[in-house]
Amino acid sequence: MNHNNTLSLAIMSGKGGVGKTNIVLNLGYAMHEASMTSMLMDCDLGLANLDVLLGISPDRNLHDLLQTGVDAEDVLVSIEDGFDMLPATSGVPELVEMDEDLQDILFKKLISLAGEYDFLMLDLGAGISQTVLSLAALTQLRVVVVTPEPTSLTDSYAMIKILATQHGVKDFLVLVNQATNAAEANQTFDRLNAACRNFLSLELRNLGFVHHDRTIVEAVRRQTPLMKCAPKAKAAKDITSIAKKLIRYREDNLERIGGRPILKDFPSE
Repeated sequence: MNHNNTLSLAIMSGKGGVGKTNIVLNLGYAMHEASMTSMLMDCDLGLANLDVLLGISPDRNLHDLLQTGVDAEDVLVSIEDGFDMLPATSGVPELVEMDEDLQDILFKKLISLAGEYDFLMLDLGAGISQTVLSLAALTQLRVVVVTPEPTSLTDSYAMIKILATQHGVKDFLVLVNQATNAAEANQTFDRLNAACRNFLSLELRNLGFVHHDRTIVEAVRRQTPLMKCAPKAKAAKDITSIAKKLIRYREDNLERIGGRPILKDFPSE
């Protein structure tokens, strides 16, 4: 494996509908504005939607990447200079539960390209499918996106439990999305953290929160990232703050990051 400066993040959620993909896309924009390079990889392999949020129709996607003779560079879509995306596709059942051979092909084609960026962000599908869990266990850090809804907390706890007990994953950052205010966000984090501490002997890290903001709905309708169409919105400012925390983490841990691969080997069954 390469000695590297790339921080890999799996951005995930226990349930759908928590705004995870919007967070991924806008974090990428915030990184770009801070002069950091990043590659987003749409890993919601059954229901891809990063391209939808951008209003684009890529010529190729991850399904093509798994074919012989197609390299990651052939599939890469440039969003801004130094800010790129590997799009997925929808309605391809074999991608939802990739077998080890497909995982190995994807891994080998991705790894050299990923090393050219400061950040690699995997936008995982919601839930606890084997592919989601395997991909989540690959990265150096995991960001769990939750909302104050009880179902989001319950499903996120279940996902963290499986990753901790079956995949040996211990480090999780929590991002509370769609919070009314800081008090609600902190209460949401505290509830999830208390459950993990009491039942899994696991301490989560609070990455921050993003306000519930109607501007996000308008950005989705316009198929334009929030950071681009409404940079002064509350949610945009929150995302900028979170991006700064991740940039600071990378800078403070470059030696640790460089001492391990960008992505670990795919876990065996």
